[in-house]
Amino acid sequence: MEGLELVRKSTTLLLLDVPQFTLIGIDTQVFSAGPCFKGIKMIPPGPHLFYYAPSARDGAQFSPIVAFFFDAPPSKVIVRRWNAEEECFIKLSEEEEERYAQAVRSLEFDRELGPYALDQFKEWKVLSNYITQSTIERIQPIGGEISIASEPEMFGNSPKTTKEKALDEQLCSSKFSRSSDKQHKVHCYYTSVPRIIKHKGMCANDLTSLNLDKTQLLEEILTKEFGGAEDLLLGELQFAFIAFLMGQSLESFLQWKALLTLFFGCTEAPFHTRSKLFTKFIKVLYYQLKFGLQENRKDSDVERKSTSVLLDESWLSADSFMHHLCKDFFQLILEAPVVDGDLLSWTRKVKELLETTLGWSFRQLDSVDAIYSEENDEFAPVVEMLDDHLQ
Repeated sequence: MEGLELVRKSTTLLLLDVPQFTLIGIDTQVFSAGPCFKGIKMIPPGPHLFYYAPSARDGAQFSPIVAFFFDAPPSKVIVRRWNAEEECFIKLSEEEEERYAQAVRSLEFDRELGPYALDQFKEWKVLSNYITQSTIERIQPIGGEISIASEPEMFGNSPKTTKEKALDEQLCSSKFSRSSDKQHKVHCYYTSVPRIIKHKGMCANDLTSLNLDKTQLLEEILTKEFGGAEDLLLGELQFAFIAFLMGQSLESFLQWKALLTLFFGCTEAPFHTRSKLFTKFIKVLYYQLKFGLQENRKDSDVERKSTSVLLDESWLSADSFMHHLCKDFFQLILEAPVVDGDLLSWTRKVKELLETTLGWSFRQLDSVDAIYSEENDEFAPVVEMLDDHLQ
């Protein structure tokens, strides 16, 4: 009776006419659709990510992943039908959807619905606990679908390290890209995070100081974009990470990187104005890295062939942006005479995770460390504004 009650109170995602071998994912769970598959039941209330990739050759090759976030209210039935021509799921009319919803409630599809793996829900919750329905509505692209197939032309002028360029080429290769006639130029509505702070009329020394400590930029973004609500910014950080890792969105990776650069670039906020925010931020990052760096996940063959849902050395290497940012931040926090106890504790946990998982070393800066290569010059702390067209 408990299982039946759970089915009635949870959300059901009914998926009609799904081709066999289609890659189906919900949150941290990924599997291949069988011949009788018609959806997922027992989805807990709250925000979720659904993603899929059609199979081109019986599970051997896949089209680009398409993902969308949705908020699952209790006892809701969401119905989508597969459109073979467009290789996507489409909505039904309200009348038709209600007819199928009644059939689901009457358990007519129960044997063809796979259960949501509740033992993995806790893992999903720590990755998405700041994402709300308002987060989804504010950031998601028009139509809701997120896909690398929509993004190849969006990043031509974006600065990238060698590792990020390699990732760009991988995601935009023929394996992941659709033909141009199927591309829809949509994008997520992420918050703009300038790499360099510019203020008209401010002297070069003051601008340099602002760019060396991004505390003021953080405050401006929190005030102007989020009305001072810190959790909304953390929700965007989680949205971007999930859309990148599960949805393979390069745009989302760049936003995740931009937000990490913003947080790690603050030297005043962690100790005075935003200590609690930074404790929550470093905790969010810890769970993101802990999930992404897992080496012993029980992935099926179809997952390994179709996606790279875990972080790997193609971009988390010792010369990556993450290593440079973490090294400076760890030194700032761990050597501070006074620091919030929780922030110190979680910073140590992140440091230990990176050291044990990736073998990174975070020794103190010396003269050699201070000389950055051309590849990493975006991290060099030299900012001098002489432009007459400052914003």
